[in-house]
Amino acid sequence: MADKKIKSALISVFHKDGLDDIVKKLHELDVVIYSTGGTQKFIESLGIPVERVEDLTSYPSILDGRVKTLHPKVFGGILARREEDHQAQLNQYEIPELDLVIVDLYPFEETVKSTTDESTIIEKIDIGGISLIRAAAKNFNDVVVIPSKENYEGFLQLLNEKRGITSKEERKAFALDAFKISSHYDTAIFEYFLDHKPTASFKKSFLGGKTLRYGENPHQQGVYYGELDAMFNILGGKELSFNNLVDVDAAVALMREFKDDAPTFAVLKHTNACGVATRPTVLEAWHAALAGDPISAFGGILICNSEIDLATAEEINKLFYEVLIAPSFSEEAKSLLMKKSKRILLELRHYGIQDKSFKSLLNGVIEQDTDLKGETIEHFEAKTNRKPTDQELKDLVFANKLVKHLKSNTIVLARDNQLLGMGCGQTSRVDACKQAIAKAKNFGFELENAAMASDAFFPFPDCVEIAHQAGITSVVQPGGSIKDQLSIDYCNENDLAMVFTGTRHFKH
Repeated sequence: MADKKIKSALISVFHKDGLDDIVKKLHELDVVIYSTGGTQKFIESLGIPVERVEDLTSYPSILDGRVKTLHPKVFGGILARREEDHQAQLNQYEIPELDLVIVDLYPFEETVKSTTDESTIIEKIDIGGISLIRAAAKNFNDVVVIPSKENYEGFLQLLNEKRGITSKEERKAFALDAFKISSHYDTAIFEYFLDHKPTASFKKSFLGGKTLRYGENPHQQGVYYGELDAMFNILGGKELSFNNLVDVDAAVALMREFKDDAPTFAVLKHTNACGVATRPTVLEAWHAALAGDPISAFGGILICNSEIDLATAEEINKLFYEVLIAPSFSEEAKSLLMKKSKRILLELRHYGIQDKSFKSLLNGVIEQDTDLKGETIEHFEAKTNRKPTDQELKDLVFANKLVKHLKSNTIVLARDNQLLGMGCGQTSRVDACKQAIAKAKNFGFELENAAMASDAFFPFPDCVEIAHQAGITSVVQPGGSIKDQLSIDYCNENDLAMVFTGTRHFKH
């Protein structure tokens, strides 16, 4: 029989918010309730009778509460099939059937976030709870499992509507949630013990999957797993799409480089920055960033490291964009920008640095350290006879921040804290250099005394020669080619300054 009536329940939870209505309803339905510890006291405080697990097992809670429910009289009642042979054994050993298990888990992840004390963290590894959840979920044919407070509302509605009767499909749905929670919990513990050590096993778990309108293209399905609300206040606009999320991630990673700088604006398209500028005011930064490529800015992703004021909002509002991100918005700016109901407005809470990144490929997954390294003037090693001027050093730092966030092969041209032109995603560095120069000139920029950054070394001096002919006077690159000296020699012969960083920033 697929439908089952709940006649008995085991309840032992850490989070008791919302539990009272369920307990009262179970009592109204004449369900026998078993409990222990703090949950037992909570139920008794509601004036509802409860059977003590200690009386059932004839064992007290021992070892500071580490062992309370780990007993055959508990697990037998959960795992027994409601069939003749199992029923006979239950009767023989005086084990009551348990039709409902409401158990959650100690807050392990929250504890890891709140303390570094190992003993405190270890005590929050749940043993009895996760065993009860898995046992009840395994026996979903006969048992209902409620593994989290997130299930309370739906379960209470079911109790009210069907008065304690559940179908196999409903029990299996709760079991699915139970295994989702237990596997996520075990993964969190694994990652804590892993502590960044190399391992032969790859495990990641994210709760809260959200189905997207579609994936990268309309014929592809897409789902986002994660906690977007932890990073953003979503103030308005349509739902974020798969491509929006990818672009927003790129925008936040880029602006992280400038989070402590003067007002900086960036415009991105397909994860690549097409306009970036730092200026004394947000409005000036917006105009300078937009000037970098006003054509590509149409339908782009906009991000700023400072509050958006009304004057800037009025200018931004003249452009069609997909997403605007900033740490805050003035009330006047927010009111204006939210009138465009389809444009997404995100208030950035924090930059969400993750020290590992991964992607799926070739019937597997690759994982790496996230590229969080950034170079300042102190990291530059001058390689040419002429050393960069103070202004050139500032320009080289700015350009080098950008080159890290553009698809390889990439070249960045910058001056006075402004992106002038970029070439990215090219199969040759020469093409990237030519593309950067062409884009800069196409939008009216002169390249005299501009700086050039490259994400990887120059195998030949051709890029330096092309840049010099365009008016560029300073270059930053990782170095590391067996033919580095050829580029250095060209710079020396033509009074260019070149510095090495020693760090390559490929981005595929």
